[in-house]
Amino acid sequence: MSLIKSISGIRGTIGGSVGEGLNPLDIVKFTSAYATLIRRTTNVTSNKIVVGRDARISGEMVKNVVCGTLMGMGFDVVNIGLASTPTTEIAVVMEGACGGIIITASHNPRHWNALKLLNHRGEFLNAVEGNQVLTIAEQEDFDYAEVDRLGKYTENDTYNQRHIDMVLNLPLVDVEAIKDAQFRVAFDSVNSVGGIILPMLLKQLGVETITPLYSEPTGDFQHNPEPLEKNLGDIMELMKHGDHDVAFVVDPDVDRLAMICEDGSMYGEEYTLVTVADYVLSKTPGNTVSNLSSTRALRDVTTKYGLEYNAAAVGEVNVVTKMKETNAIIGGEGNGGVIYPQAHYGRDALVGIALFLSHLAHKGCTASQLRASYPEYQIAKNRIDLDPSTDVDAILAKVKEMFSGDPHVQVNDIDGVKIDFEDKWVHLRKSNTEPIIRVYSEASTIQDADEIGKRIMDVVYSMK
Repeated sequence: MSLIKSISGIRGTIGGSVGEGLNPLDIVKFTSAYATLIRRTTNVTSNKIVVGRDARISGEMVKNVVCGTLMGMGFDVVNIGLASTPTTEIAVVMEGACGGIIITASHNPRHWNALKLLNHRGEFLNAVEGNQVLTIAEQEDFDYAEVDRLGKYTENDTYNQRHIDMVLNLPLVDVEAIKDAQFRVAFDSVNSVGGIILPMLLKQLGVETITPLYSEPTGDFQHNPEPLEKNLGDIMELMKHGDHDVAFVVDPDVDRLAMICEDGSMYGEEYTLVTVADYVLSKTPGNTVSNLSSTRALRDVTTKYGLEYNAAAVGEVNVVTKMKETNAIIGGEGNGGVIYPQAHYGRDALVGIALFLSHLAHKGCTASQLRASYPEYQIAKNRIDLDPSTDVDAILAKVKEMFSGDPHVQVNDIDGVKIDFEDKWVHLRKSNTEPIIRVYSEASTIQDADEIGKRIMDVVYSMK
């Protein structure tokens, strides 16, 4: 059994003893701590907290515990039911709520679940706020409401459509062009909430031919839910028949988006943001942001338009912070997460789909041809296993020092150490949950990417 408490929320496997899995007692404690933070810090007067969940088998149980706890803390609960992460984020704002809780373990397997915590802007708590929640939970520093101050409970099932309406009303979403293109679209929503909202979105975008795969929201995932090539054999095989123009794949909470080309090949999750950004920048010039471990192709596309790219530390909250600092008009992460502030500051696969189809319709080409129009990069992912007593920060500091004097290399240490060579890069960052250093590297071929990554790994091994 696993239970992981971090500044971004609590996640774990269902079952087990107290403190060893995501069980009702730990859910109550963490929800109470979050509610206490909101009560102490919010300036919102509505007293509402929004709750949404993905279709996981454990979701009903977790939802009942969360909603009851929030009511016990004196908050009025607005349960929006089966809903994506971005749907829940926008519901917080539309309700004028104090915050929100999304019950989802994102791309983790079916026996996991988690609580993701939102502020009144529908954005994830920052590091300071997340640490406060952890401290309050550890100290059990919360008080429950007296009987006359218990919260109320309401259900609102309108937010899927309200989310779609928001997407359709974005100025760069060209419904007429999409309709005229007569796209034939398949999708794989891995038995979660994407199976509810994606058909609604596609139909209202004017797509008439829609082929669902694993769309029944049972929570019994038919494959590993992370939208990576190794998990997507069935949808890729479907596309090889040549009957569709593109396929969309989302994770269980629909904040990550991957695409499959008309020939069954992967479009590349790293290129979801790159492609959408290209379309947005061609219409509305502005700055862009992605995290340090995302492909260099976004920087290339941004500079093609004579605009400014900036890198952020890994993590959605860090990307959003950097986007606000630099007034970026598009940003996100290389895991298929598109953040478009014109909609809201959250990764949103629905926004990604609508903008991608608009771009594809305007280009009048195939998905594979569109993908071929962007710089070709490949990312290799490795890890260095360490002894728990190893001083990881000291190792990373030495790596930084080793390369800092080279005029042909840029070194960034806002999140681990990233070594940026002229035609490749390597990013080393320590894990928050286990004694390892994650090593991501990118070059024009996977062989070159793996080679440069392992060369830096050898440097680290020589220091141990």
